[in-house]
Amino acid sequence: MTIKRINVFMLAMLITGAIDSIRNLPTTALFGTELIFFCIFAAIVFLIPTALVAADLSSRLPEHGGVYRWVRLAFGENMGFLTVWLQWINTIVWYPTILSFIAGTLAYLLDPALLNNRAYLVVVILVTFWALTLLNLRGLHVSAKFATVCTIIGMVIPMGMIIVLGLLWSFSGHAVHLHFSVRAMMPNLSQPHNWISLTAIMASFLGMELAAVHVQQVENPRRNFPRALMISVAIILTTMILGALSIAEVLPGQRISLVSGVVQAMRDFLAAYHLSWCLPIFVLLILIGSVGSMINWIISPAKGLLQAGQHGFLPAWMAKENENGVAKNLLLLQAVLVSAVCLAFLWMPSVNGSYWFLTDLSTELYLLMYVIMFFSAIRLQKLFRDRPAPFYLPGGRAASWVVAGLGLFGSILAMVVGFIPPANINVGNPANYDWLFFMGMLVMVLPVLFFVVYRQSQLKRLPGDKLS
Repeated sequence: MTIKRINVFMLAMLITGAIDSIRNLPTTALFGTELIFFCIFAAIVFLIPTALVAADLSSRLPEHGGVYRWVRLAFGENMGFLTVWLQWINTIVWYPTILSFIAGTLAYLLDPALLNNRAYLVVVILVTFWALTLLNLRGLHVSAKFATVCTIIGMVIPMGMIIVLGLLWSFSGHAVHLHFSVRAMMPNLSQPHNWISLTAIMASFLGMELAAVHVQQVENPRRNFPRALMISVAIILTTMILGALSIAEVLPGQRISLVSGVVQAMRDFLAAYHLSWCLPIFVLLILIGSVGSMINWIISPAKGLLQAGQHGFLPAWMAKENENGVAKNLLLLQAVLVSAVCLAFLWMPSVNGSYWFLTDLSTELYLLMYVIMFFSAIRLQKLFRDRPAPFYLPGGRAASWVVAGLGLFGSILAMVVGFIPPANINVGNPANYDWLFFMGMLVMVLPVLFFVVYRQSQLKRLPGDKLS
């Protein structure tokens, strides 16, 4: 079958749209001017290392796209499967958070009272996710075009509006709920709760490596894949800081809703400039951007898991592709699991609490994957040091080790911080939160043992390694 290729612009928009979401701004804005420090810190120890490592490995090993292939080469089949499982299963937990943002934003067009109606949230989540799943079944080329249009219309334009209005607000004499002194921007790092900001910001930077599974469908991947990654990093970091600061300056921390904080801030901005009539248009743009940002997250982790499935870790029916090169059965199973996880909104004492719990759990699972990925990058530098590649880090192998080491440090640090419940969000009893958090991690990881045993049983039935 012939699969159409995507260019560097489409790839950059696919990556940017998946990571640089307006949805992330309220969570980051909660931490005021301290977010500047933590955004820069997270970029140095995580976002930039992830982009550079992904660019290096994708350029050096274009035939081995994605974390499953990289870790498999470095540490073997079973570790490769654990890694891609973590990449996939974390999204099952994460999907309800962005979908709840879509539902919360849509409520402003319908009836703001629906924000507190959890049945409404669940219905919108299910309808949206199943519709996007069906769209993804048509193939990456269709999905990438859709994501590109949505990113431009629904992310670039409204993000630019928030930033411009935030700058106007700062210089027009309105009350600003931020202080830009050096002391205000530097958190007290000796206090553990101050590090919780890192969890929220790292969660906003996850997924830079996802597009690597599409490396064989990119035009001139050795040149274009690194370029697309670097373009995405620049856009993401700039818009994240300026956009979150715009929200934080107009809304005090206690007023920021993680589900609808963007619309809250824009409502105040537009009211101040007698432009309230623009709010429905802005809400519609956000909805378009949020829907588009789901595309890469729905199809890419499933494609990574499909690679492992084709090596015998999954039953044959789960590892089948349709005529568009899409893991149809995996995507449908994924939609069923997401539908079940949405019930988490009924367990927590508040929507903000539900949102934070799912974001935190998803982030922990994903960061564990990054720990393995960065260890693999260090090992692969030695195994493939003589392989030619058009993308090299200045400084050679030493620079590659430093970059991977920074990413490893940032990932482990954020994992430790992730177990601290936030003080400014109602997540219920802290002891119950920790227990539920631990059990959630355990439930998400344990299936790996089953699939590893399944593969071993399949290998014993065949002469030699017929599955690889």
